[in-house]
Amino acid sequence: MLQLRNFTTARVGLGAAGVSLPTREVLAFQLAHARARDAVHAELDLAALAQELGDFVTAHSEAADRATYLRRPDLGRRLDAESRRHIQGHIKESPGKFDVAFVIADGLSAQAVQRHSPPILELALMELNAAVWRIAPLVVVRQGRVAIGDEIGQILGADLAVVLIGERPGLSSPDSLGIYLTWQPRPGRTDAERNCISNIHADGLTYPAAVQHLVFLLTELRNRRLSGVPCVPQTPLQLS
Repeated sequence: MLQLRNFTTARVGLGAAGVSLPTREVLAFQLAHARARDAVHAELDLAALAQELGDFVTAHSEAADRATYLRRPDLGRRLDAESRRHIQGHIKESPGKFDVAFVIADGLSAQAVQRHSPPILELALMELNAAVWRIAPLVVVRQGRVAIGDEIGQILGADLAVVLIGERPGLSSPDSLGIYLTWQPRPGRTDAERNCISNIHADGLTYPAAVQHLVFLLTELRNRRLSGVPCVPQTPLQLS
């Protein structure tokens, strides 16, 4: 059992102290739980994000604050009226047809977005710009869920919406990033109509591997003109 600990961060082979767990393992569990709780309640630092990403359009869901966001997932899936007008006004200044719209949402771990979205976007945009993809203005959403990218993608008139979002924190990773891709985004799309790249963090999927998978999926979804369950292409992703 102890050998398994060389291959996973899951809590296996913890040992025993009488009929209980060793004190170090109890304390480690409490620390991991506290980090997960902190990640859920953390707020996105837009100023710090702007220093790394440059210009972006800011938006907010209908969830007015973090407490509301956690209690009402439905509100996190819709833009508030002011953000809707703001994005519509911005797109009038940059008219055109876009292949892909990138959306960053804090989700359930703003820490994940803060740490991982800038390097992921930097690598992805290098690949896509070289392939002459038409990329919409970047939108960053506070108190946002995955589905909010559908509305944003539709407003921007993009063929594909890509949402980078903080995943639900676990006891082994409070800062895991997920990426969700949707063809022809519009409100009402279901999770079955998306593709997902998950578990991007220091002990999970690396940035180069995640971007390789992302660019591959974007190309395949555009070629097939659909996403989700009907489109699950075999990826050439190498995890070595």
